[in-house]
Amino acid sequence: MKVFLTACCSLLLLVACGGEKNATTVSFKVYGNCGMCEKTIEGSLEKEGIYFADWDKETKMIEIRYDSVQLAQEDLHQIIAASGYDTELARSSDEAYSDLH
Repeated sequence: MKVFLTACCSLLLLVACGGEKNATTVSFKVYGNCGMCEKTIEGSLEKEGIYFADWDKETKMIEIRYDSVQLAQEDLHQIIAASGYDTELARSSDEAYSDLH
């Protein structure tokens, strides 16, 4: 039984990690201020091809792991800017920013 469970867990791990074969990790600054900003910034990145996003409100740095075949790093900046937040490479539109409040 132990061998069977180990085999099942190993198979599950291989399947779960298999979708990240083109994974690239980047970090850059995103200008926000609070926990609500964190929720919005990270939530905007819940898209196909983005595996992980974590924004630190103290350092204002975001770490993103994504599929570099599906998305370019510039796409990540544009996605965040569309949610109302400026990044190092993209500025939010006035309309997107005003929708935050």
